[in-house]
Amino acid sequence: MPRIPVHTVDSAPAPGVETLRRLEKRFGRVLNIHGGMAHSPVVLATYAAMSTAIAEHGTFDARTREAIALAVGAVDACAYCQSAHTVSARAAGFTEEQTVAIRRGERGDDPKLDALVQVAREVAGEVGEASDAAWDEAAAQGWTDTQLTEVFAHVAVNLYTNYFNHYVRTELDVPAAPGLDG
Repeated sequence: MPRIPVHTVDSAPAPGVETLRRLEKRFGRVLNIHGGMAHSPVVLATYAAMSTAIAEHGTFDARTREAIALAVGAVDACAYCQSAHTVSARAAGFTEEQTVAIRRGERGDDPKLDALVQVAREVAGEVGEASDAAWDEAAAQGWTDTQLTEVFAHVAVNLYTNYFNHYVRTELDVPAAPGLDG
């Protein structure tokens, strides 16, 4: 059960209303996570700033961003983020089966993407650490130092949302991600 109610654009505290409006426009509605973040303008503004920085300066395409998000959500066992990013990953061209495989940590048919996702998975699961083997494999697959550094921003924004969802127990308002069993 959620710890806090979800704000709408009409009920949110004034400092966060414009940010919530921008998110509503981007996603087509106010998602429960954003409506929850709106309780604290600093929480919502921090998320929006991180997302804006990634949108303005990031170099990864939608598939890469969503693969990282799926991996981080799975490592952190965030049902909300796994579900939301499964929807986004499908829109970015992944099949449902591929989204499940990424969440499980299985290798797919793209060794380059797999190597980068492994770095993200390790960073999320090992308190910021990535093994030399994972880093070296990603570099060998063609990821640059700039891109390997950028992974950190993607992991960070996903950890931020994962932890927030755990903290306030955000109620799912997107289709649930398929289970990992079987």
